[in-house]
Amino acid sequence: MPSSSRPVIEPVLGDITAEQVDAVVNAANPGLTGGGGVDGAIHRAAGAARLRAACAGLGGCRPGDAVATEGFGLAARWIIHTVGPVWHGGDRGEEDTLASCYRRSLEVADELGAASVAFPAIATGVYGFPVERAAEVAVTTLRGTTTRVALVRLVAFDTTTEAHYRRLLAR
Repeated sequence: MPSSSRPVIEPVLGDITAEQVDAVVNAANPGLTGGGGVDGAIHRAAGAARLRAACAGLGGCRPGDAVATEGFGLAARWIIHTVGPVWHGGDRGEEDTLASCYRRSLEVADELGAASVAFPAIATGVYGFPVERAAEVAVTTLRGTTTRVALVRLVAFDTTTEAHYRRLLAR
């Protein structure tokens, strides 16, 4: 296994379910039951019944933590499920919890032996985390985390999010 270092980080615009990486990160809910947005798309693409059954055996996931399942119907071998914070204005530790999502996902990826990981914009959908702040937390945390993951893709669903990633990564 390669030694720990900082991963190459690439922003891309696209569909996380189609990413050709070792693991994709799912912006999950605490019960790991599937839902809307990224979570629903990953469940549908992976095979909802099989993924739900695998998630049921995990007993849920706390905000800021991460757990893994098989990738089932995805090109990715694994799905790393992480639960982002619900935005309450920024004074309830939301940024710390979001940073923990990225760190814990990389730790799980290291445990799995994943060399490449694709992340969505965690917590920016129904959880309401402001996109620009979430992008800054993602880039700062990923740049500051030592891992054996060589490549991290930040997969943006829209051009606004992608532009935030590109601006931050150009610094």
